[in-house]
Amino acid sequence: MDDLPPSPAQVPRRLLADPVFVRALRERDFTTVFAMAHDVGISFNRIAEACALKAERVSQIARGITSVTAFTTVERIAGGLRIPGALLGLAAQPWEDTAAHSTESDHGEDPMKRRNLLRGALAAGLTAPALAALTAARTDVDQTLSPDTPQDLADLEAAAESYGYGYHGQAPTRVLADLVTDFTALRPLLTVPQPAPVRARLCRTAGQMAGMTAIVLHDLGSRRESRAWFATAARAAAESGDDQLHAWVLAREAMVPLNYGAPKAAAGLAERARHVAGHRPTAAATLAAAVAARAYALNHQPEQARAAADALMERLPDSERSDTWLTYGEQKHHVHLSHTFTTLEDTRRANESQQRALELSAPTSTMTRTLLNIDAAACSHHDGDTEQACRRTVDALTALPVDYRTGLVRRRALDLYEAIPAQHHRERTVRELRDVLAA
Repeated sequence: MDDLPPSPAQVPRRLLADPVFVRALRERDFTTVFAMAHDVGISFNRIAEACALKAERVSQIARGITSVTAFTTVERIAGGLRIPGALLGLAAQPWEDTAAHSTESDHGEDPMKRRNLLRGALAAGLTAPALAALTAARTDVDQTLSPDTPQDLADLEAAAESYGYGYHGQAPTRVLADLVTDFTALRPLLTVPQPAPVRARLCRTAGQMAGMTAIVLHDLGSRRESRAWFATAARAAAESGDDQLHAWVLAREAMVPLNYGAPKAAAGLAERARHVAGHRPTAAATLAAAVAARAYALNHQPEQARAAADALMERLPDSERSDTWLTYGEQKHHVHLSHTFTTLEDTRRANESQQRALELSAPTSTMTRTLLNIDAAACSHHDGDTEQACRRTVDALTALPVDYRTGLVRRRALDLYEAIPAQHHRERTVRELRDVLAA
């Protein structure tokens, strides 16, 4: 031991043995380090003096307003608080007992030598250097075990699952606010180093939440924002290593150009999703095929549309058939088939899918039921009853809560109106549809 005097902010031995404090040191989480030092009686002024920092900055670090990244600052903190370098990923500091550090640094030495060095370090009792040696021995193995999981992660994963069940009668804007609030809670967990399995889970949850945010924005008619959120979701999904999530994001993104007048772009995205998902009958692969079918129908490619529509669903495992945004149930499949066969003017098959989808849709599935009714109205128009088509569409739109009379629903109704030949636009029911759309 050298002759340096004790630091005015030297942390007590019990803190160096605290697993939470040690983990914070390992991750260089100085918000936790300073806060815990303060809790044991070391004032921010004393920390500032010992570490050659401004008191205001120490307070900001402790409150998480700012962080420490400079290597020289980390060294000053190690010296000021008398934290053994090993705990911060530094070389042994001048004031440390070098015997203790050779214990943790000489991994390649003979086990008997390491044993003797550790015994020597412990001979004087549980001193700070001895505790540092013990901690280093434990963390060397601990880092190879299953990583600690941030407590908030499980809660956020559960939140993502719950959002997957859709609107449940809530206004889309309310769901959007809740989703984005929880999504931002991921940032603190993503900005600190995490073990690879934990990082993958965080990215997967981020991908799911960003993707569902994009879905709501799409439903509300905000195409540009929706595509931006899908891009974030795709990056998170790719980093997570979950190909099925990545394919799901691409397939859902394809529905933006699909529903807003760019079917060729939609087909390209859907085929990318099918490629990423692979050939197994997964929820993502089946969704991608269904979206591709709708895009091909709008592109006047009926053979490709029918082939994609009939792909995979029959072989989809029961475990992936639940009715959520993140999976692919029978109800969702018939919603896609309804639009595909309505576009192909195959009204018999379209009506079959509409009826089955309505049977499977919960009463709270406001938007889905409205879209199915508009598809049914379009089928009436294809079958020659334009008056009935307009009347059904007007009834569907006026029955909607105000929050739902935008975006996708309006776009689908407008598609029907624009498909009606101009010579019919003076008819009373057609004018009523026009007036409702204008309102």
